[in-house]
Amino acid sequence: MNAIVIYESLTGNTRTAGMAIAGELEARGIRAVACPITAIDYQALSDADLVIVGTWTDGVFVVGQRPGRAGRLRQLPAIGAKRCVVFCTYAINPGRTLDKMTAILEGRGAEVIGAMSIRRNDLHGGARELVDRLVSAVEV
Repeated sequence: MNAIVIYESLTGNTRTAGMAIAGELEARGIRAVACPITAIDYQALSDADLVIVGTWTDGVFVVGQRPGRAGRLRQLPAIGAKRCVVFCTYAINPGRTLDKMTAILEGRGAEVIGAMSIRRNDLHGGARELVDRLVSAVEV
């Protein structure tokens, strides 16, 4: 199985989570490439059986949360019918960020099979949990 992790990061938290997710996948024998949304590895995207997309949570502390730089997510290349997982990093409350990300990715043609929010004070633990859930849910 091949996976690509595409992330949008403002302060580096989502980048850290995305890189940790790729590392966790590699540790489980799944080839994974991580790249920022501004420098997508199109060959890796083409080869991917699984696309993982992450961004940060933007908005006021407890209301109006949304995917950070959602416009960039809407400009992702068409993903076709590939399986996709979305994640967001957050500080206090992710609100409906994952629902909004799911809608955006489904609009790009993805089959969203999972979503998870990762608190910024436990990025590596969250990445490990996301991959644990993913590996148990997806035949690899």
